[in-house]
Amino acid sequence: MKLTRRRPRAVLAALVAGITVTALLTTPPAQAEPAADAPTVNETFDGPGLPAGWNAVDGTWKVQNGRLVGTSTTASQQSRITFGTPLTDYRIESHLRFDSALDAARWVAIGLDLAPTGAVPWSIATLRNGSTVNNGLEFAQRTASNTWNVTDTGAAPIQVGVGKEVAVAVEVRGSRATWYVDGRESLRTSMVNRTAGGVQALLVNGATVSFDDLKVTPLQRESFIRKPGEPLRVWAHRGGSSAAPENTAASDEVARRARAEWIENDVQPTKDGVPVILHDTTVDRTTDGTGAVRSLTAAQVAALDAGSWFAPAYKGQQVPTLAAQLDGLKTRGGNLLLEVKGAHTKDSVARIVTEIRSRGMSSRVFVQSFEPQHLRWMRELAPELPLGLLRSTLDPDPVAIAKDLDLSAYNPSDAALATRPAAIAELHAAGVAVNVWTVDDAARWDALEKAGVDGIITNRPAELAGWNAAFRQRAKPRVLSPAAGAKVDRAQVLTIAATAADSITLDGRPVDNGAVVDTSTLAAGAHEIKVLAGNTPVVSSFEIVATPTGLAHLILTSGASQTAVSTMTTLLGRRQYGVLATYAATPAAAGLSAVRRQQIVTEARLLATS
Repeated sequence: MKLTRRRPRAVLAALVAGITVTALLTTPPAQAEPAADAPTVNETFDGPGLPAGWNAVDGTWKVQNGRLVGTSTTASQQSRITFGTPLTDYRIESHLRFDSALDAARWVAIGLDLAPTGAVPWSIATLRNGSTVNNGLEFAQRTASNTWNVTDTGAAPIQVGVGKEVAVAVEVRGSRATWYVDGRESLRTSMVNRTAGGVQALLVNGATVSFDDLKVTPLQRESFIRKPGEPLRVWAHRGGSSAAPENTAASDEVARRARAEWIENDVQPTKDGVPVILHDTTVDRTTDGTGAVRSLTAAQVAALDAGSWFAPAYKGQQVPTLAAQLDGLKTRGGNLLLEVKGAHTKDSVARIVTEIRSRGMSSRVFVQSFEPQHLRWMRELAPELPLGLLRSTLDPDPVAIAKDLDLSAYNPSDAALATRPAAIAELHAAGVAVNVWTVDDAARWDALEKAGVDGIITNRPAELAGWNAAFRQRAKPRVLSPAAGAKVDRAQVLTIAATAADSITLDGRPVDNGAVVDTSTLAAGAHEIKVLAGNTPVVSSFEIVATPTGLAHLILTSGASQTAVSTMTTLLGRRQYGVLATYAATPAAAGLSAVRRQQIVTEARLLATS
């Protein structure tokens, strides 16, 4: 749902008149985003020119032979074309092909958030021509000062290269995004910079790239249930609270840099009704002040030092207002898991909703509470917000209360869940995720992942993010040998090896993990290894190439007569490859099998023309 970004004048007038905020917020925002699953862009480029509403900003863009073709002639030119409408959660997908590229480092990008004019700042997802290098995929920002900020890098699962068409897609949810290449998840980020009017785009750098079947589709309300093979969701408890003072801008920044998908903060009102970010009922433990937060005004709370108690380096950190915390997340990235803490009235809950909606942050806030009544009010006032119920002990029937409150997640303590772990499957069957608090130990992360929970609320988001990275490597099959894109000659020992493999095939034929393959049995050119672990396939390719060393191996192991071997090795040593090819094709090269004769002739000719 697309939300208004400024408080309506009617609300301001009503507040002045003394009308309660509750009455004003019972109606959801009027302006809505397009319906989920109904594409906002669906182009096959069958027309004579650029589609209506597409804006070619830089470089050359044209429709040719049923494809959109974009060209950038230099390594410094970012050719771009913008289209579409502002969307919060969406999937953009296309089939693309590098038709030419200046070098392997040149790239094509899907613009995730660009001004319709193409002006900076941008947020993009890039794919390099040399896609299997460590930065073959990137999520990056072009800043307002026209510099690069590359937030995430990784290797694509396949080598793209010039002339190969590949299916690509990016799913965007607020500041989070996931890259898919050839149908496989390949890279994630939580650092997409979003703007109020950003649309979609395509960019090309130092290459000519053509596109077909481009579609942009709004996404349905997110399910927080973890898909098979996915890592645990990281919820940063009070921010990165193991490394910075809890519930402050500093702890938010630690969590953001740790790549936490969601940052958990607590909210409660001051004496004058301003929502502030604080866990305790008093300010005594985490500030240099004393007293109940609800007995202090917002100005009094703002004057407190909320950082020195943790470490001298954090002196001057404040207790943020909810408004300031939301503004920080909006401009710097991140999503908020907001706990409505302690006793609240319906009006104080409504004030929270106002702060969220007035900043256009509804798609990036998840509300949780120990109090069912708070969640009932939230559902009434802001039906677009996902809800989670916190529990220190399990309810007799977690599914029943989850249905009653229309929950997206049921969030018990680790100890509570241990009393009845079967509740995980029961809640999942009802479409409700399970996130466990507050767990900081890797052994428990491992046990909870195996039990099927969806996320962990932790004081150590950086450590859990690192654990997740290792989990992805464990869960994902990977070809160890030969390396992706390797060039192998006939003299090399070729071993087919992979991690986490249920089955391996070479050019469609089953092979054992660790098998040594005789290169003389393989045709010159490209070969494909496919590894399957569960339902996750990984494809890697290598190439049999002609080299003098490889040709010598073919000759010496050919079984030809001594005279033929002597003649061929002499010609090889003199680099007379064309003469060698001619000789090997004649009956004078006695003793050669038909297959070996053809291999020697073919590779000698390749060397003669290289």
